[in-house]
Amino acid sequence: MQVTAINKSINIESVMGAIAAKIDSAGFTAWIAPLSVELCGSCLNLVAQNQFTADYIKREYGNILKNVAADFLLDLNVSVCAKNTFVKSANDNVVCEFKPIKQEVKNKNGFASFISNDENMFAVAACKKIAMGDASFSQLFIYGPAGSGKSLLLDCICDTTDKNVVRMSGGQFVADFARALRDKTIFSFKDFCRNCDMFIMDDVCALAGKRATSEEFLQLMMDLRANGKTIVLTANCAPSALNGFDRRIQSLLASGLVVDVVAPNAYVRRSMLVRGGVDAGVADELSKQISGDGHMVNGIINKIKTYTELMGERVNMEVASKLLGDVLNKAKTPLSMVKAMCEKMSVSFDEICGNARTRRLVRARQIMMAALKCATNLSLSEIGNVCGGRDHATVVYALSQIEKQKTTDLILNAEIEDMIKLCK
Repeated sequence: MQVTAINKSINIESVMGAIAAKIDSAGFTAWIAPLSVELCGSCLNLVAQNQFTADYIKREYGNILKNVAADFLLDLNVSVCAKNTFVKSANDNVVCEFKPIKQEVKNKNGFASFISNDENMFAVAACKKIAMGDASFSQLFIYGPAGSGKSLLLDCICDTTDKNVVRMSGGQFVADFARALRDKTIFSFKDFCRNCDMFIMDDVCALAGKRATSEEFLQLMMDLRANGKTIVLTANCAPSALNGFDRRIQSLLASGLVVDVVAPNAYVRRSMLVRGGVDAGVADELSKQISGDGHMVNGIINKIKTYTELMGERVNMEVASKLLGDVLNKAKTPLSMVKAMCEKMSVSFDEICGNARTRRLVRARQIMMAALKCATNLSLSEIGNVCGGRDHATVVYALSQIEKQKTTDLILNAEIEDMIKLCK
């Protein structure tokens, strides 16, 4: 905070301390602390770097600021500094300007590079609509497990749209916000995020538990929506299942179009392998023996490519078995069984292990527990651990519920039999 004390009879630090006591710490840090503060006679001047900030402070904190100033027998004036006259930072010799880290789009083929399955077609269609700029919804929230293609969809949008896009990861937003506070360039950071047609953030979960950053993100979302800007966000779970966010943010994130994407199935894994240069026959076998996400498939492609380049020979299935012994499924573990069942039931592993209790997820968890009980020798506590750390009592209750429903629900019986087959 830059402070110029003109009237020595008033302790300006006391005035600002009184303001800080009446405003939440996140709001004070983000909006009031970076202002230039001057005392001219009986008037307290708060000087903002731009008109947007001055208007926001008047609207949100005007009454509080006037009351505090009146307690010190002062008038209040919130103004905008003249161009190139903003007071320099106390710990710097020049006026700082926020310079974001530029992110290059890795994908240059648009949506043709995304291999979709039936479960992901709705999400892909929504992304295409957003990219073309004629969507009836202005906020899109995409969630799914790691390696399901969320970041690739964002690449496709950036490569296809002709709008002015600001894209950053959740981690970058946290780091840039902290850097802007440190360098006293917070208003430039705010302007940068808002000066766009489309704002994209990958991995919103990185903001969890960071109160000041979450407050800034909430205000950013509200401002972008109020100005008709397009917003695209991704996370590893649905808005209602996000941990570390208050109810206001969860509600705002859920107010747009929420779509989910699932991990690659066998067809998508095979297509990725073939597109990556793996022989079709080898790709057929590998797609059946690996159950990993898209990141693992890309790692396999890179390993096969590198082997071919270094050894000068094509990789057949015999070579692939030796080369990929660390990732091929030789024996099913309880974890791999649960992940296979997640894929079969079109739910993410993170959702199953999370705290969400929607009817769909509760039913899926109970079916998985019943299948593990029939197909393995795991104890009830071990079954609870592999299904997201559930306790013994939860597993007992789940199994009892399944037993009651099995007597009248033939579809449930068939689903459990299918899950048992996956585990054997």
